Amino acid sequence: MAEQLEFFPVPDPCRGVCQSDERGYCLGCMRSRNERFLWQKLSNAQKQEVLRLCRQRKLRKLRAHKPPAPQEGEQPSLF
Repeated sequence: MAEQLEFFPVPDPCRGVCQSDERGYCLGCMRSRNERFLWQKLSNAQKQEVLRLCRQRKLRKLRAHKPPAPQEGEQPSLF
């Protein structure tokens, strides 16, 4: 695939949280340790790919912690 011409550098996604979750991903930006350390050496295409992976990780984490929806036909409690 041809690399797309980039007019602006890809910004660093760091949010300043800098804590790792149980899988080793940063809680602020969802990057792995290697992705954080190598960020300045990556090409813009590689940075875009890392950002895509971070969005996937964040969505996966949000879905995992989402409370289950009530089933159809179940009457909610009034108290």
